[in-house]
Amino acid sequence: MPDAIPTDSVGLVTPQKLHIDTPVTFESGRSLPSYDLVYETYGELNADASNAILICHALSGDHHVAGYHSMDDKKPGWWDSAIGPGKTVDTNHFFVVCLNNLGGCKGSTGPTAINPETNKTYGPDFPIVTVDDWVNSQLLLTNHLNIQQWSAIIGGSLGGMQAMQWAIKFPDKLRHVLIIAAAPKLSAQNIAFNEVARTAIKTDPEFHDGHYAVHDTIPRHGLGLARMLGHITYLSDEAMAEKFGRELRNGTINYGYDVEFQIESYLRYQSENFAERFDANTYLLMTKALDYYDPAQAFDHDLSKAFASITAKCLVLSFTSDWRFSPERSQEIVNALMSSGKDVTYAEIKAHQGHDAFLMDIPRYHEIFKTYMQRVLADGEAL
Repeated sequence: MPDAIPTDSVGLVTPQKLHIDTPVTFESGRSLPSYDLVYETYGELNADASNAILICHALSGDHHVAGYHSMDDKKPGWWDSAIGPGKTVDTNHFFVVCLNNLGGCKGSTGPTAINPETNKTYGPDFPIVTVDDWVNSQLLLTNHLNIQQWSAIIGGSLGGMQAMQWAIKFPDKLRHVLIIAAAPKLSAQNIAFNEVARTAIKTDPEFHDGHYAVHDTIPRHGLGLARMLGHITYLSDEAMAEKFGRELRNGTINYGYDVEFQIESYLRYQSENFAERFDANTYLLMTKALDYYDPAQAFDHDLSKAFASITAKCLVLSFTSDWRFSPERSQEIVNALMSSGKDVTYAEIKAHQGHDAFLMDIPRYHEIFKTYMQRVLADGEAL
């Protein structure tokens, strides 16, 4: 944390909790008697509640999207580069909301929460949830906040899928949808990456069929391997070459199997850090939600038909070096939107950072993003 909070930061923020006593039944057929949603807000909701923005997080994200929880925080929220006073999503004008999805491990009810029926953590017994389930729960938070219509719903990667589902399922609840570095469904290759990650976790001796909490341990090794694999897919070859190249950690080759290259050291650090801050059962659940998402499936696999209900104006953004969710996948979304007569703007941004580019402060990206947000603001003011 810097000595002083930057002037373009939302500052110190406190998470809030919504407890929902109404039972919920998920797409899988399983249910919960009650649950909590943890969320954060930035900026102020205006008198007619017309300036609200919903941010949907990606696989390992959470509700803490901007600002700091305390003066001791080493880093701000995960999208602080985009959200704050005068930033791309300007909290001088917008009321921004982000929640930790159901099944998460940062406060919302998920595998790490206590199951009231057993008084033990849910662990692997927590129901698998889908993107559609998340959107339904987000609607309950929307109603709780007395927001009749979101000015825009924004998401990157898995968050972009949630934003897309909002536009399909609740078209009258949003005026704009921003789908960033996403896809209409996962490719077989992406599902394969997720399965390798899940296998790494499930074969860890400390996994105990998901009941590791009962054994007072966590599957650090498996979860770390999953993070290593994921991180490699989030970066481009060029980004890794630029940041690490073939640099040796200690300047010499040791002819052994310990960490020698800087990229090895970086991946080890990422895996160890992630294993301490994220829950393995949550990781399994989130990757399954990714695998299952396919809005066209219910419409004879015709994405244009799936988009027929959309009334929101759309911005779709992709990045040239993103091979996990390539520009071609964004173009599938754009083509389906256009064929169904929707108002869509598309930009492919030249960036070498790979899939993680959507989280970064890339000038051209934020220029396009901010320009579109000014359109969102103008539309709200015209109401």
